[in-house]
Parts: sequence; structure tokens; C-alpha cells
Amino acid sequence: MKKIRISRTVAMPDLVRISRYERVPELGPRILFFSGGTALTQISRALKSYTHNSIHLVTAFDSGGSSAKLREAFHMPSIGDLRSRLTALADESIRGHPDIYRLFTHRFSKEASEKDLLAQLDAMLHGDDPRIAPIEDPMKRLILNQLGFFREAMPEEFDLRGASVGNLILAGGYLNNHQELDPIVFLFTKLVGVLGTVRTIVNQDLHIGAELVDGTVVVGQHRLTGKEIPPLQVPIKRLFLSGSGDRVEPAEAVLAKKKRRLIGEAELICFPPGSFYSSLLANLLPSGVGTAVANNDCPKVYVPSLGHDPEAIGLDLAGAVRTLIDTLRRDAGPDCPVERLLNFVLIDTRNGAYAAPSSQEALRKSGVEVIDTQLSREPEASAYDPKMLSTALLSLT
Repeated sequence: MKKIRISRTVAMPDLVRISRYERVPELGPRILFFSGGTALTQISRALKSYTHNSIHLVTAFDSGGSSAKLREAFHMPSIGDLRSRLTALADESIRGHPDIYRLFTHRFSKEASEKDLLAQLDAMLHGDDPRIAPIEDPMKRLILNQLGFFREAMPEEFDLRGASVGNLILAGGYLNNHQELDPIVFLFTKLVGVLGTVRTIVNQDLHIGAELVDGTVVVGQHRLTGKEIPPLQVPIKRLFLSGSGDRVEPAEAVLAKKKRRLIGEAELICFPPGSFYSSLLANLLPSGVGTAVANNDCPKVYVPSLGHDPEAIGLDLAGAVRTLIDTLRRDAGPDCPVERLLNFVLIDTRNGAYAAPSSQEALRKSGVEVIDTQLSREPEASAYDPKMLSTALLSLT
């Protein structure tokens, strides 16, 4: 069958299209995001007013914060970004069970004693905690069952300070389902009424590492972000997967067929703002991702981050576009045409504060079209306006 590509003029934002999506978000477009981290949290909350069909493939390689404690205890993929995106897309109306939403978003105090935190966890398991009590059966029993699996497997030395209850429930479900994430993600989705599809890019216990331009090798996501330890001083040359978070242990991951299908069904693929290497490019490392992107004829758009990204030293916007395309070609093949991998770069040169901007001509030389439109309300903004960015993306569908 011969394929015919049809082009159209796009208004930005397309108010007619946006109005239609807002009236019936249940029929909204399938926009797919490759993203971990918190950069997409508020955008996801805005997006669910227009579509309940967005798709989010999030990283499972984080090695910092409270997720690191769970990974160390149970040798499991990181679930912090997964839980964050699920709750961002949760139905926050009464239909979405707000009591469950509040429980899943609760964090234990960082200042409380170990004894007090353990008592609070046990009170939850007995149904006595005020965050558990309002939840009705059978949902309460389902939640307590997963939390009970976590409690039973929890090492004596496990530190509950700052722990997300949602993460503990997900971890318990992972243990309860023979180290499989998808069954507990399905349950979590139903419990809080997630208005979209959220999956980890892979379900393996893997980490990311980076080779720097001076030959140094750094392993572990938390060593790249500049949040928990001093930021890198040398640019990243290459990103890779490792079976260990402490040393180089070369590993491979293969994208599951169900996730290839999700990429294939997308009506728009977005490479969104966030930490360039650990949140975005890390998602593109598993075998099959680049090919799946290339095989989908839908538009593909890159939205670069605003503000300073400690991981992206030495990269201007044009360099980031080339690196993104090169990473996809590692799977799609070195001769894969740019137009199969990326079509647009969406920017706001009027209000956006880009750490290392490029001329639009330099961006176009990478083989992509530049869409320069208002995405922020304030001059020198360090973050996009969630509604403006959401409606801009929706206009491209």
C-alpha cells in the first residue's frame, strides 16, 4: 500500500482543536512522552483537561532520593518517577477517590524517629491511621495487601524517613507479583483513576552510566544530575546502561512488545523538557526504541528545557538536537533519515531563558523545523507555562 503524507497549516494554539479536546477529553489524542523526573508533573496535570489518552514512558534508572533505598533493599527498578506521573495524571475529582490520592501522595516525616515512623506504618496496616480509615473496601483491602507485602519484606535497617507511601505500596505490589511492575501499575491506575497510560520504559533493575569527553566513566544517575553531589565539570560523551549502580557492568535492555505498540499507536511523540541525559536520553537506550519511533509516521517534537541543566554542559540547543538524533540512530540505524526521528523543535525565544541557545538557522541545519511561539507568561522564564505548552502540543496532533 502506498503511503501519502498530508501536510496542514497549524495555528498555535489551534483554538478550535483545543476546544474540541476540552469538551471530550476521553477522545483526546495519544501524545506520547519519553520522560522521567518532575519537569512534566505540572504539564501532565494541565494535559488531562484535554486528553485522557496521553502515554508516558518514564525512566526506571534513578539512584537517588527515597527510590535509592527501595532499590538497595529489593534490587528493583526505580519507581519514584512512575508513582509521580501516575499521581499527576490521577482523577482528582470525587470519581477518582481523593482519599486514595491523598494516601499515595503522603510522605513520612524526615524528622520523626524510627520508632514513630514504624508505629505509623503499622497503624496504616491495621487500618487505624486517618489516611487509611476513610478508604472503603475492597480498595482498602487491596492497598493494605500490597503495603503488607512491603512491611513483611522490609529490612530491619530500612530508613522510612521521607519515604513516599505510594512508593511503598508500589514496591509491595512488585514483590507480590513476582518482581513484575505491570500488574501493580494496572491496579494503581484503577485505584486513583489515572487519566492516561503510564509505564516504565523497562522493568529491569538497571542503572545509567556516562563516559565523559575526557575518558572518565561515571555510573549512577545521582552522580550525573548535580543534585546530591557536585555537578559534573566535564561534558558527557556517551550514555550507557549498567547492571550495577557502583561500577561498570555492561547491560542491555530490550523494549517489550507492548511498549513498542504504545509508541506505534502515538499520534504525536514528544521528547519533553527535563534533565537531558538522565530523564530523556536514558529512555531511548533500550533496544527497539529508536526503531519504534522511526516506524511511526506521526509528528515528533523536541521541547528543550529552560534554565540550567547541570547534565548538559557544553551543549547548545543545536548540539542537543544532534545528540538526540544520534541516540535514536543507535537503534534505528546510522542512515535513518532525520525526518523519521524528529520533525520539530518547539521553543519560546521571547520569554524562555535557555542556558545555551542556538540560532534558528543552526537548529534548521540539524534537519528539523523550528516552531517559535509563546510558551511562558513571564520574561526570562525558567519553566514553561503548563497550559501553554500543553495546548501547543495538542495543536500539532
